[in-house]
Amino acid sequence: MRNNLTFLILILFMLPAVQSCKNSNAFSGNNESEPKLTSSDHLVMATLYHQTAAEYRALCYQAFNVARYQLDLSSRMLGGMKKHVIVVDIDETMLDNSPYEAQLILDSTHYPEGWEDWMNAASAKAVPGALEFLQYAESKGYEVYYITNRREKYRTQTLNNLKELGFPNADDDHLFLRTDSSSKKERRERVSEKNLIVMLIGDNLNDFSEVFENKSVQERFEITDSMKNKFGKSFIVLPNPMYGEWEGALYEYDYSQTETAKDELRKKALIGF
Repeated sequence: MRNNLTFLILILFMLPAVQSCKNSNAFSGNNESEPKLTSSDHLVMATLYHQTAAEYRALCYQAFNVARYQLDLSSRMLGGMKKHVIVVDIDETMLDNSPYEAQLILDSTHYPEGWEDWMNAASAKAVPGALEFLQYAESKGYEVYYITNRREKYRTQTLNNLKELGFPNADDDHLFLRTDSSSKKERRERVSEKNLIVMLIGDNLNDFSEVFENKSVQERFEITDSMKNKFGKSFIVLPNPMYGEWEGALYEYDYSQTETAKDELRKKALIGF
């Protein structure tokens, strides 16, 4: 009887330790049942920031307030042979696609899954401050050109979305979509043939100049530093933590890598103290 009692006491003391080991193994990288990384794992906080942080909205309003101030300065110098125009990106600059990014997370899928449906819905809302700024620019006599890397097949949907929200110059003549190349250089040059671009607005440095294209993280830093006097003047940048060339630079623009490999590159790029 005494031996049975001793055995029972030992079992009672061992149970918490066994349970602790089970819990530890559940989070161990060696556990075969551990969920694998998905392409949406790193998007959660970025998308939440976009959708729930008042700071994100404040940054957008700040960008467009600066743009309005610079536009007023430019208005004093209107003249010359060419018409003064503004060139803007669309996604995460004029239109907010964060609901699409959020759905990727909720469905555990990744781009381009669902993109066709999102385009066809043409229901994206305006980025905070974007519509008001372009309407103000129109009232001052500026035309707006939209240069986007949305595919040509989404022309009708894109125009419908812009028109529904009341964006100015939402017509075929002012909309340049992607055809063969993702570079916007040629399309900017086409706009410049008959117009003077006084301001470019985007969420990606490639929206401003081809010099940023396919550059490493360090090269992008260096080029940005060399052009620092343009930001807040002729270059207006919108925040986008969800995706962009900044992420591509981390992967050396090789998006075909596994999610585990990309996660390792993201963490490798972190700078601690």
